[in-house]
Amino acid sequence: MIHFECDYEEGCAPEILEALTQTNLEQTVGYGLDPYSQEAKQRIADLCGLTDRQAGETQREALWREKETAGAVHLLVGGTQTNTVVINYLLRPHQGVIAADTGHVNVHETGAIEHTGHKVLALPTADGKLTAGQVQDAILGHLYDPNIEHTIQPGMVYLSYPTETGLLYTKGELEGISAICRQYRVPLYVDGARIGYGLMSPQADLTLRDIAELTDLFYIGGTKQGALFGEALVICNPLYRKDFRYFIKQGGGMLAKGRLLGLQFLTLFKDDLYWQLARHAVTQALRIREALVAKGYPLYMDSYTNQQFTVLSNEQLERLQERFLLSVIERTDADHTAVRICTSWATKAENVSLLIEAL
Repeated sequence: MIHFECDYEEGCAPEILEALTQTNLEQTVGYGLDPYSQEAKQRIADLCGLTDRQAGETQREALWREKETAGAVHLLVGGTQTNTVVINYLLRPHQGVIAADTGHVNVHETGAIEHTGHKVLALPTADGKLTAGQVQDAILGHLYDPNIEHTIQPGMVYLSYPTETGLLYTKGELEGISAICRQYRVPLYVDGARIGYGLMSPQADLTLRDIAELTDLFYIGGTKQGALFGEALVICNPLYRKDFRYFIKQGGGMLAKGRLLGLQFLTLFKDDLYWQLARHAVTQALRIREALVAKGYPLYMDSYTNQQFTVLSNEQLERLQERFLLSVIERTDADHTAVRICTSWATKAENVSLLIEAL
């Protein structure tokens, strides 16, 4: 059986396994305070432009800014854990998080956000993407509600890049949402579990620095992008850095052997490995997309990332499932089913060829 069900079924990039093996018996302090984690956090902060010297900045101001960025990056174990800790940190008890109805926090986290006492304020979308207008309407709808104190206040906005539907926000779209969030002082958070796959898409017009500039917080996914496990949270807005480690610990997210996270991200961002792995997954996914289009399979979503969506007849699906594991999305009618075909950093080109031949 060849798996195209999701992008976290393999272990990790060989370079990571080698780094973990070589340092296995080293003794380091715990909880992410080890040299590997510190270096990884600094490297990520540099990549995001958080440590760039500002024009006209004095040496003292530069030193202060560098001190401020010390709490800008945190390494956590998984995506649901990261989302839960961030959202619980940002929201007050009477607030909820705006998200697309297809958003991961709304449909795939077993009510983890609600379990912390906060509501997901899900907005309907046709394609899994929120618009600036929707966000503004949700915020103003509450503000001008005559029963304002009796309803949940929108306290933040959650986006995924790419979305659960494999689509990308353009720079203009993200700028629009960011402007609304800043106008109404509502923090903007981006779930980047697949951010590398998004940024390496030929349709992407955003960079990592663009995302850091336009959001208050976002995370760089490792679990789905070549790491054994781990996500790198970037807190771009200094307003949201104070006491964050307390929330990580309270949320069960402070890994005692934190160096295991630091080593992985240090390796991923050495010699552009992270981007190479992401580009590989997208290249293989676009081979599948090209075959689907050429052979007349309808696209369920117009994705240019590592997630491809198509509609199969139930008979076609049954035949494919004899050899390939795909992710079933929904029945589109009595005779057809929408499926997701997902590639990863480790997908073998020959397995993609076998799938294309089967299609």
